[in-house]
Amino acid sequence: MRGDDQQQDGMFSYISPDKRVPQDHPLRMIRSLVDGVLGQLSPRFNRLYARAGRPSIAPEKLLRALLLQMLYSVRSERLLMEQLDYNLLFRWFVGLSMDDEVWDASTFSKNRERLLEGDIAEAFFQGVLGVGIPVKANIDSGGKANGIPE
Repeated sequence: MRGDDQQQDGMFSYISPDKRVPQDHPLRMIRSLVDGVLGQLSPRFNRLYARAGRPSIAPEKLLRALLLQMLYSVRSERLLMEQLDYNLLFRWFVGLSMDDEVWDASTFSKNRERLLEGDIAEAFFQGVLGVGIPVKANIDSGGKANGIPE
């Protein structure tokens, strides 16, 4: 018997995004290292943001998204927001649930500028580079090295 081509209006799952990302995926290790760096920067975040007013994008989420943009060579913030809208791996890495709304690209840009002006982004990327990601070099049959996180 042929099955029905039923279209799904909504999504509900008992499986968390964390369980959907394979345990050996390279972004798991990177996320762990990044979270350590972000924890060290937390006092600087507190000084950069006002205590009252409308909440902005969490700086931790913003910086994780910027790192993904670099790692995956996403060429614009508009395309990055598109990826965050439907890419489960990106949502998990940034810390967005399936139901969280993705930011408008212009809002994302304005919040990014705040971090750049406060030298937070530079401290973050220096911290990420400082911890380093252990890489195994595999040489393929053509003699090219492929970096694979351990």
